[in-house]
Amino acid sequence: MKFRLIIDPEKDEEIVITAKKKSRLTEELEALIIKYEGNDRITVQGRDCIKEISFESIECVTVIGNKTTVVASNGEKYHTGKRLYEIENQLPQNFIRINKSAIANKNFIDRFAVSYSGGVDAVFKSGYRDYVSRRCFAKIKSEVLK
Repeated sequence: MKFRLIIDPEKDEEIVITAKKKSRLTEELEALIIKYEGNDRITVQGRDCIKEISFESIECVTVIGNKTTVVASNGEKYHTGKRLYEIENQLPQNFIRINKSAIANKNFIDRFAVSYSGGVDAVFKSGYRDYVSRRCFAKIKSEVLK
């Protein structure tokens, strides 16, 4: 397989993939390209600042107290004025739904911890924890934990 990336600010963007047949890789690339809107950052508000944070540095996006909260890789929590479904439509493929009100970056999930009551929590590298619903965990097991 060959890969070639040409960056030329003078030309219009065009993505061409030549493959012998359709595969999981080509489908994922197609979904990623269609989903990409040219922006890989989100504007968030902290205690004393408003800034942009890249999708690569987001561990989790969740709803806390009726506010959409972005948990960064350093453990900091920020608020955004967007709804969870609006953010979900912008996020790349490495983000997965872990419950009705949370989306996690699977690259930052350190482990899944089982509680005494039988529930499962996603434990992130920063130490942040959020519960995983049974419905979502079944999907995660089939897709992520292969």
